[in-house]
Amino acid sequence: MVASSLSMQDGNSTPVQDIEKQAESIESQYKPHPNGLISLLKHPKWYQRFLDTGAEENGIKPVPLSQRTNRQYSNLFTMFFTCLLCLLPIPTGMLATLVFGMGLRDSALVILFFAMITCIPPAFMATGGANTGLRQQVQARYSFGLYLVTIPLLLNAATVTGFSLVSAIVGGQAIASLNPDNVSVNVGIVIVSLISFAASFMGYKALHFWERWTWIPSLISLVIAVGCGGKYLHLQSDVPPSTAPQVLSYGGLIAGYFLTFGGTVSDYSVYHDPNGASKLKIFTYTYLGFFLPSVPLLILGAAIGGAVPQVPTWSAAYAATGVGGVFASMLAPVGGFGKFVVVLLALSVVGNIAISMYSVALNLQMLLPPLARVPRFVFTVVVFAVMIPLSVKAAERWEASLENFLALIGYYAGCFDAVLIVEMLVFRRMDFETYDHAIWNVGRKLPTGLAAMGASVISFGLVVPGMAEVWYTGPIAETTGDIGFELAFVVTALFYVPLRWLEIRIRGHL
Repeated sequence: MVASSLSMQDGNSTPVQDIEKQAESIESQYKPHPNGLISLLKHPKWYQRFLDTGAEENGIKPVPLSQRTNRQYSNLFTMFFTCLLCLLPIPTGMLATLVFGMGLRDSALVILFFAMITCIPPAFMATGGANTGLRQQVQARYSFGLYLVTIPLLLNAATVTGFSLVSAIVGGQAIASLNPDNVSVNVGIVIVSLISFAASFMGYKALHFWERWTWIPSLISLVIAVGCGGKYLHLQSDVPPSTAPQVLSYGGLIAGYFLTFGGTVSDYSVYHDPNGASKLKIFTYTYLGFFLPSVPLLILGAAIGGAVPQVPTWSAAYAATGVGGVFASMLAPVGGFGKFVVVLLALSVVGNIAISMYSVALNLQMLLPPLARVPRFVFTVVVFAVMIPLSVKAAERWEASLENFLALIGYYAGCFDAVLIVEMLVFRRMDFETYDHAIWNVGRKLPTGLAAMGASVISFGLVVPGMAEVWYTGPIAETTGDIGFELAFVVTALFYVPLRWLEIRIRGHL
């Protein structure tokens, strides 16, 4: 009856049919791609072919629930296990004995204790990726707002790039150690950065595939290296018992090492099905992915650092090509096979650099609203182009660069992690539906960010007196050692609660 009354007298189609045809016309402009995303057909042919290989098209846009279908939750473990089962933790561990003058036993206890505690915040934050479908820095908009989030965004990009630099330097040192007369560290940096760029370029699926399997040669190589050179590890420097300032200052470096994952951790779980695993399971996989590879390698680094002054060949190798040189010296007794293992060790950092490039590219895409329309891989190219000259420069004084970098990032990471965790627990009560996808890019609907930024700034009233750096030691730190990251986390959390409550009362919504 309705269709009959709407039909036209000249026999043309009905208005209902016209609407259906228009809908079909609009729908025909879209098609599904292998990566499960919807994309316009208007892509250039070369870009379309790139997407057809399975490359990730989506950048920072929220992933709807219908596209969060990955139930392979174990790759949340392998993602971080592989990226940290490399040479990167070794120089961080070496700082305990070489720079801070601690004994191996004290170093190991500090590493173990601080790792147990500081792996918790980023692992907890990982539950937000699958449950919200939002990248980590996009989630931060629901606390810091659309505009003020630029500050933690830039700090996070600098932090992640810093870790990439350290990884590239260590990998470059390992390659250079094979033929130090003809191959410079700079050449090694370029080699490992190029391979990392290739792994990161394709995006989410390629990264998870790479991280799922490449831990195997890395683990075998590390075991062989320790088996060949471990007989010298007992030759530790004789040092007095560690003081409280030494313990807390080095503990702050360990905190910086782990807490900074809070700025990126959800980037690698936004396509996982939130209904297929409990939050506890996601937390556990992520926590173990951080803890299991890092703690043994940090302790191994402390042992190597304590033995370097006592083993002349290691000392000479360290002076020439850093950590890579020490491993080359450890593997020298097995000749050509040892050089092959050194190459594998150099390539172990690829997984770490690749995920760093991926997250920094996403951060750059968030800087200005128009950049969200630029393909993600373009920013990966930018990160690659910037990283190489920075790595070369940092390699000139890489040990000092590493110490200063790890110390400073712990302060920022403590503030950032505290804000996002309090937001999740106190104000959103773990209800991830409150992270409304409709407002992810709408400044007037998101928080102003004044509460988050205000709490972070206030915390530095105590962080600065609690800092202990080469260039500055605060009055509190003169007695206690560096307690900056602890103060940053606790004070930010305490002040964020009343400030955010006031913001909600004034604006009338989250």
